[in-house]
Amino acid sequence: MKKPDARSLVPAAQEVIRRKAVVAVRQGQKQIIVAKIFGVTPRIVNKWVKQYRVGGMKSLCGKPQGRPRGGKLKGWQAARIAQIVIDRHPEQLKLPFYLWTREAVAQLIERKYGIHLSVWTVGRYLARWGFTPQKPMRQAFERNNPAVNRWLQKEYPAIRQRAKREKAEIYWRDEMGMRSDHAVGRTYSLCGQTPSFRERVNALAVT
Repeated sequence: MKKPDARSLVPAAQEVIRRKAVVAVRQGQKQIIVAKIFGVTPRIVNKWVKQYRVGGMKSLCGKPQGRPRGGKLKGWQAARIAQIVIDRHPEQLKLPFYLWTREAVAQLIERKYGIHLSVWTVGRYLARWGFTPQKPMRQAFERNNPAVNRWLQKEYPAIRQRAKREKAEIYWRDEMGMRSDHAVGRTYSLCGQTPSFRERVNALAVT
């Protein structure tokens, strides 16, 4: 008699087998016996048991088959993604990116809604939402804004007046070098979060 092969079953039936196999092991059955009963290898049963110990019965649920479905975002989905890009950083969402790129937004959309979009389609969405590629602005973390303002409003005007009296020229000197926090990439961002953008997001959410 031919042994049953769980791989030939539909995903829903495979999920039932995974759950029953784990329950049998928890009730004291040896994994090698459970494997024979359900037509799988002992290695597979051991894998299911490990999954259960880490994530519970939920971890044994079936996963979608094939490639993620394509399509387009609904209005409320587009509004939600645009708001996330404004409010959050890719690392905060555990995405493998430091900046918001088309690839990062595509992964966000696929993870959140299961919709697979090309980077070109994502780029068109970003442009429609008002995002443009920008180089992140860098500012020294040691900067003391009150001291900078005081120098610009009081000390520098005095220097400028003295130079004018003495018919002197003012030269500005800058340091050259490479910092560990040097920004070499570009990220998608808004050129100012205007009320009109907020209105567009709200309009998307109700379409």
